[in-house]
Amino acid sequence: MEDKVLIEVKDLKKYFKTSKGMLHAVDGINFKIKKGTTLGVVGESGCGKSTLGRVLLHLHEPTGGQIIYDGKDITNYQGKQLTEVRKKMQMIFQDPSASLDPRKNVKDLIGEPLKNFKVCKNKAEYEERVREIMKTVGLAERYAESYSHELDGGRRQRIGIGRALAMNPEFIVCDEPVSALDVSIQAQVLNLLMDLQDEKGLTYIFITHDLSVVKHISHEIVVMYLGQCVEYAKTGDLFKNPLHPYTKGLLDAVPIPSLTGKKLSTEVMKGELTSPIEPKPGCRFANRCPYATDACRGKDIPLKEVEPGHFVACTKFQ
Repeated sequence: MEDKVLIEVKDLKKYFKTSKGMLHAVDGINFKIKKGTTLGVVGESGCGKSTLGRVLLHLHEPTGGQIIYDGKDITNYQGKQLTEVRKKMQMIFQDPSASLDPRKNVKDLIGEPLKNFKVCKNKAEYEERVREIMKTVGLAERYAESYSHELDGGRRQRIGIGRALAMNPEFIVCDEPVSALDVSIQAQVLNLLMDLQDEKGLTYIFITHDLSVVKHISHEIVVMYLGQCVEYAKTGDLFKNPLHPYTKGLLDAVPIPSLTGKKLSTEVMKGELTSPIEPKPGCRFANRCPYATDACRGKDIPLKEVEPGHFVACTKFQ
């Protein structure tokens, strides 16, 4: 693990136009990821996690802010510049079935990025590289001619990981990569991702709604709520001492032995959800927070470092 920062995001925004106004999917996100580490991004469905991952890879163009990759501002990259940087940045999708072409066999699915970027000089080199990738992700060679629908979810996700590895990337966005899998298979895929990180020095963003998963794979965690970061800390610190009421509510919903020493009332997660369309200034969790006061509404609450490396956006700590 190095101290070098591979990715830095400054005030990143992504808004979508709707008939009722602008939807603030990602709204002023800041973080840094050191090379060879994993940043977990957690929150409920619809909080902007997946949009954030897609904006980083330019699958959506940002509305504002900066994306700095390996010291270079890539926010406005297009054409050849974007193609070159995309070789180093890949994505593993949530549902392997939906992201894999059912007409192609395993060998062709894994080899598709190699063909698209014209990496291999000849067929022999191409087939050797595909075999090498299959071995790396734990797919037996006998599956090379199989089709994705003939395999179980775990093997399908290994194909997705193989495709992501084909270009020897430095950075991978893992978008809920195990949420569609059985629990026993989840562990296998998580272990594979961690082994690959150790072997190849990969840097991950791991997007999930499941805190029990992110605890095992992440070095740091960003907690997102309706497009904003409400808490950002090292994984151990976040689980030991969650500060934002929303983070406490998420932890309370995790069905594992007491993480905080005492259970928090699940009422913290009740209440009406604030609309992400043209949201008013103030804490977007206030409508669901039992500790909300007038100070939580009317003006946005910035992230504040309340302990070394532990940031929270809550009026209790301003």
